[in-house]
Order: sequence, then structure tokens, then C-alpha cells
Amino acid sequence: MKLAQRNYYGKALVKLAETNKDVVVLDADLAGSTKTSEFRKVAPERFVEVGIAEQNLIGISAGLAASGKTVFASTFAVFATGRCWEQIRLALAYPKLNVKVVSTHCGISVGADGASHQALEDISIMRSLPNMVVVSPADAYEAYAATLALAEYDGPCYMRLGRADLPVIYTEDVEFTIGKAKKIRSGTDVTLIGTGQMVNSCIEAADILEKEGISADVINMSTIKPLDTEAIYDSITKTGCVVTAEEHSVIGGLGSAVSEFLSENCPVPLTRIGTRDTFGESGDPDELFKKYGLTAEDIAEAAKLSISRKKE
Repeated sequence: MKLAQRNYYGKALVKLAETNKDVVVLDADLAGSTKTSEFRKVAPERFVEVGIAEQNLIGISAGLAASGKTVFASTFAVFATGRCWEQIRLALAYPKLNVKVVSTHCGISVGADGASHQALEDISIMRSLPNMVVVSPADAYEAYAATLALAEYDGPCYMRLGRADLPVIYTEDVEFTIGKAKKIRSGTDVTLIGTGQMVNSCIEAADILEKEGISADVINMSTIKPLDTEAIYDSITKTGCVVTAEEHSVIGGLGSAVSEFLSENCPVPLTRIGTRDTFGESGDPDELFKKYGLTAEDIAEAAKLSISRKKE
């Protein structure tokens, strides 16, 4: 079964409309695509359509948060982190205001929309900001749980969601805790750490490796900041090598976050799967994943490379 994360973000906002009267939602002329339109249907008095004005989106969100509201502000990932980065930095992160910037349509899975709409640097941009939590759920059910968890957290957050329907990994009752990774599979030879839709690819890669007699630990790192370093350490002390996988540039994203921790604390061989200092292009998502080396087969090959680099 496949479900779209953004649909379940919309469902979670409807739930919050019923349970938390301080929640307000803003969008920048993309409510139908981001699914914030679901909130508008049930709580129109707490929904603000700012139009194609992303900087205003953040400024208004900051004002509402300063007035005691819990704010969800949504648009596409390239706009959320590109057009209004200064406003996010100074109006949200610096005063640590309670605004959740939730973007959709991230990564090359946007497909035919092309490079202009394929955010491959948003994790890096947001991870560098002090006080900013960065979240990338693995499937629709986790996106729902993460939305509810972000509403309970007092401070600025960034969550990235995809456009396409994704394989379901969890059940509807999955729990989400900010800063905590989830172990999906236990193994002894290599650690596979994925985020977002690449978590399912890590699971598929583990299946490929198992057929070759290689046992993989699989971790869903759905919170990239704060990073669950304890989960990484516990795994690599067993396996001795790591592969990270993200639908994002290898510069500044999950792979960088993991490598920063490993290099300072427990150096082991690491291979990063992600786009390599390049923009995307228009095309079928599956073909783009093959071209840019983001398939389960690519992860499995990276795992064998990491294993070969382990010290005897």
C-alpha cells in the first residue's frame, strides 16, 4: 500500500483543529497541494491564505506565534527554505518562536516539475539554523504522528514532506518523538541510516544484502536535528560501518550530520547516498532515482563498499 505524506499532514491538521484551539495554519497559494485546505474546511477562522508571498507567510506566522498561537506555515520546499530564509532566520529561529514550517514537494521525486522545484538543499539550509528542529518522516502515518508531535513542541521546526505516494512502513498508531530514531531491522555487518522516503529504500537494500549473506541494521532517522547520536553509536559499535541515504544533497544533509558525529566521536567507514553537488532535472521519478544513484541497489552497493573499508 502507498499513501501520500501530505494527505496525512492535512488529516493531522484537522485533528489539531479539533483538539487545540491555539493552532492556526497559513499557506502561500498552494493549500490544495500542501493539503492545508483540509484545515481550512473545518476551521476557516484560523486559516490565513497569504497568496504568493512567502516572506509575508513567515512574517505573519511570527506575529501570530508571538501572540501565543501555535502556527503551521506551508508551501513547497524550494520556496519555504529559499525565498524566505532571512525571515525564518531572524523572525523565527532567533527569537525561538513557535512556528512549524512544513514544506511539501521536496527532492527529485517531484519529477516533471524539474530542477526549479526539486529542493535538494533544504535540510542543509534549515539544519544550520540555531534553535531549529528538522524532521523528515518515512511514510504517511509517521508524517501524521510527527505533525501532532510538532504541535506539542514549543519552538521553531522544519518538516519536509514529499509529493508522491510512498510505501507504508508503519501502522496508524505509530508514535513519534522528536530527536529519537527508530530501529526497523537488526543486523551485524553494516548500518543503513535513511530519512524520508529513502527509509523504504534502505529496507529494500537490506533484503538485497540478506540474499548475499550480509546482515544490515536499518535505522529510520526521521529527526535530523537533533540527531539521535545514541542510536547511531549503539548500531556502529556492533556493525563497524555505515551507509546514509537521503533524497537530498550529500552536502549538509543527513550524511553530513552523521559524518560530523562519527568523525568527532567514533570514526568508522561511511558511504553517503544522495545527490552529488548537482541540481535535478525534469523526468520520471523512478528514472531520476536511477540516474542520481538513489535506488535500493545503489544503497546495497554502498553497503558492500563500507564493509570493504572496515579495519581487519
